[in-house]
Amino acid sequence: MALPHRIVLLAFEGPDRYASIGGLSTRVKQLARAFGASGCATELIFVGDPAAAAVESYAPNVTLRRWSQWISSSHPRNAYDGEEQKVCDWVASVPPFVLDEIVAPAAAAGERTLVLAEEWQTAGVAIALDRLARERGLRDAFTLMWNADSTNGWDRIDWPALRAAVAITAVSKYMKFELARIGMPSLVIPNGIDSRLLGGADPQMLERMRTALAGRPTLVKVGRFDPDKNWLQAIDALAELHAGGINARLIVRARRNEYADRVFGRAHERGLTVERISYEGFDGNKVIDGLALTSAPIVHVTAFLDEATLTALYAAADAVLANSGREPFGLVGLEAIAAGGIAVCGSTGEEYAEPFVNAIVCDTADGRELATYLRALFSSPRMGNEMRRAGAETAGRYTWAHALAALERKLSYVDAVTV
Repeated sequence: MALPHRIVLLAFEGPDRYASIGGLSTRVKQLARAFGASGCATELIFVGDPAAAAVESYAPNVTLRRWSQWISSSHPRNAYDGEEQKVCDWVASVPPFVLDEIVAPAAAAGERTLVLAEEWQTAGVAIALDRLARERGLRDAFTLMWNADSTNGWDRIDWPALRAAVAITAVSKYMKFELARIGMPSLVIPNGIDSRLLGGADPQMLERMRTALAGRPTLVKVGRFDPDKNWLQAIDALAELHAGGINARLIVRARRNEYADRVFGRAHERGLTVERISYEGFDGNKVIDGLALTSAPIVHVTAFLDEATLTALYAAADAVLANSGREPFGLVGLEAIAAGGIAVCGSTGEEYAEPFVNAIVCDTADGRELATYLRALFSSPRMGNEMRRAGAETAGRYTWAHALAALERKLSYVDAVTV
């Protein structure tokens, strides 16, 4: 069975800076591009920048539709600002649009549509879409899936209604088991990475980044300030390294929030100072220049990092700390190894991670465990080189082409049992 010609992706996050909050934005923009590259006419409906065009061509065969802009204009912080009002707006307005403007015309042309909704904010939309389609006699014209990327907001979901309306999917076995704990069966359709990442970092930018880091042992951590991300383990591990005479530094990229105060407070307690790099705009060279001038053990980058700069940072650093305590998939770690870096993962959703083969894997939240493995890495260039080579090979098996092939086969099952 081939993929349907028409695809609809529903997610609050997307490619705009306004909607780029976490890993979901990376997932949906890359998934949309992958669908488009495979020849599918793809519509990504998301909570986009209120000042941008409502409809915009994004990539070959991919159209962006920025939803709820009239609400976002009064909530300028990000896509989740004014979340309650936006969720209500989506439940009321997205289902009729999808049916009238996409599903019905496709059905009239003899084409089937796939609608893939992401995260708890779209669960009610999926339920409403199923109900409205049945009322209009269109339910057999499309496949409806709802995907679990995390457990956030699960207390807000009407699970019996969702199970009756959609095929539930998950991004990893870890998420599948989380769903099973509440009695929800699911199909695993993993994340992927853009095949462009397999080429590694831009050589010139990578060389500039290495020059800026000046051979100093360097760790990188990118993600939300959240207890699940094991930030305190990273701080404690850095302190342990310093106590043992290793002058390592940690480069942090995350938006500051209340939990950031807890993280930097721990750094202060452990005798670690923090410097910040910030600027307006999108010039990654300014970050590289700033890193060359900093000397503190912790550098908090609050500026935007484009893909080229981030990829060069992953490849140039000694390790990328994707050491979450609860990680649904571990996209940052996968992107790090694709770039030629070494990922430090937790022990939940990172199915691609093989301990000390293609990544470092921590089984606890103890900073001493992480510090022990980092000391071994710093002392053995050969081990690091072997892990980088193995990581690059692993990343090649996790492209979106592989993920779409898995989705295509599972669609055959879903349609067989629901049509």
